[in-house]
Order: sequence, then structure tokens, then C-alpha cells
Amino acid sequence: MALLDLFRRRPSPPALPPPAPLQEILRQVRRVELRTRGLVTSRFSGEYHSVFKGQGIEFVEVREYLPGDDVRTIDWNVSARTGGVFVKKYVEERELTVLLAVDLSGSQRWGTRARFKSEMVVEAAATLAMSAVRNNDRVGLLVFTDRVELFVPPRKGRRHVMRILRDLIAFRPTGRGTDLAASIGYATRLLRSRSIVFVVSDFVVGPALADVDRAFTAASARHDVIPVVLTDPADAELPDAGLLRVRDPETGAEVIVDTSSAEIRERYREAVAEERMAMRRIFRRLGMEEIALATDEPTSNAVLSFFRRRERRLRQ
Repeated sequence: MALLDLFRRRPSPPALPPPAPLQEILRQVRRVELRTRGLVTSRFSGEYHSVFKGQGIEFVEVREYLPGDDVRTIDWNVSARTGGVFVKKYVEERELTVLLAVDLSGSQRWGTRARFKSEMVVEAAATLAMSAVRNNDRVGLLVFTDRVELFVPPRKGRRHVMRILRDLIAFRPTGRGTDLAASIGYATRLLRSRSIVFVVSDFVVGPALADVDRAFTAASARHDVIPVVLTDPADAELPDAGLLRVRDPETGAEVIVDTSSAEIRERYREAVAEERMAMRRIFRRLGMEEIALATDEPTSNAVLSFFRRRERRLRQ
């Protein structure tokens, strides 16, 4: 049995903390919105627009030809009737749909540095949602654990984004585990037209890797799927701290681990590295570019880096 499997043996999930009072939730939403709005205005809006194009172009009007215009856009019928030279003017159809598929399983309430993974979820969702609505796109939310917990249909506008942030901060899921494959499948069936799907999770799937592979393969054939991978520095290595009682936040399973053993620490490191590499192989095979977020690094830098990498790739 692999070391990671020891953490999945006995289901006895710990209780969730009580929900925060409404006024405190609203204050948290406002703080997140204020932090994110400035970043989106100054750094992300143009980047988002350049990497997520609309579904086509729409004819708007004709105007007089100007030196440098593409001759292929000349409207010969209008030009013949008027005796001048006129070109067709088009605008990009921006009607995009963005879905934030967010993992709120027990493992997201974990972090050893500046914040928990669940806090990164809110920061990332706020950045992406605010960028989308600033470009007049629709944004929806799908919250999942080992089941689909909540669906907020895609809509436009700042008020709608505030509702999404409130739900992410206040929502207390029923499940504690993770069924990533079923949740991706649900999102794929739910979205009728091609959409942008940000899947926000730590992607710790264990034996379900083959199911996740199939789900991503089906989803990426219909949608632009972007994994947002949440990590913490302590995920990849056990500390040299002697005997530790370790609890799985999703199942409540506990095991005593002798972290003073170099062999055990190395086995753990290798198991985590292999699991991460297996997931990255799926991403690469399907042409999906991930956004890697870490609890000890600014979320905004990782999102901006993703936008710029994607823009460079699209220009090639």
C-alpha cells in the first residue's frame, strides 16, 4: 500500500466550523472585491481580452475607405450604388461564457504559509470573474466535493460576481471528499455552447486518475478547459519531526507516521511527485495550460503569468 493510501482508510470526517455571521461575510466579500478590482483594472483586463477571443465577428456598418484598409473588406454593392468606396466594419462577438468549477472539499481547508487553499480559491475566482465581467462576459459557478454542491447559472455584471464571491466565502458543503471526474462530466453536460471552464482544485485524485483523464478528454473536446492547481509547500514533503499523527482532511482517517525516517520521507516525496506528474501529463496531452497557485506566492502573479504565456502561444 502506498503511503498516501494510508490517509484514506477510515471515513470519519471532522466537523466543519460554524458559518460566519452575515455581516462578517459581507465584509470579507467587500475586502476581496476592493483588492481585486484595482488589479483587474490595472493589470488583467487587457490581458484577459487578448487571450480569450469571442466566438466570431459581427457586421456593424459600412464606412468610407481609408488608406491602409484591407481591400478584402470593400463592400462592392454599396460602393457601386453610391459612387464612392466603402468598407464593411465588423466587431468581435464577445458573448463568452466562463464557468468557475471550484473544489471545496476538505483538503482545501489546509495551508502552512500565508493562507489556506480555500482563501486562494476566493482570490483566484475573484480575479477571473472580475476580468470576465469587465469584458462583458457571463460568469457562472459550480461548487463540488464528492458531489455537485451548488450551481450558479452564468450571468453578467458586477452584482452577479459579488453573489459568486459571497457564495464561495459563506457556502458550507455537505461532502468532504472529491469526485473530480463526475464534477467535470456534470459541467460538460451542463454547458450547451463552447465555454471557458476554470477547474480550481488541488487535483489530488489518487486511484481515480483514469476517470479524471476520461472526463478531461471529453470536456476539452467541447470547451476551453483551464486547470487552476492549488498547492502548499508542505504538500510535497514531510517534515523531519519524529512521530506525527496525520489526519486526512477529507475522510478523517488518521495514521501515525515516523517522519524521522529518511526512507518514509523519500517515499512520500516520490509518491506526491509521481501523482503531480501524472496529472501534468494529462494536461499536456490535451493541450491544457495550467495556472499554478501556491499559498506562499501572490495569486495575481500566477494569473498574470498565465495570461502572458497564453498570449505568446497564440501569437506563434
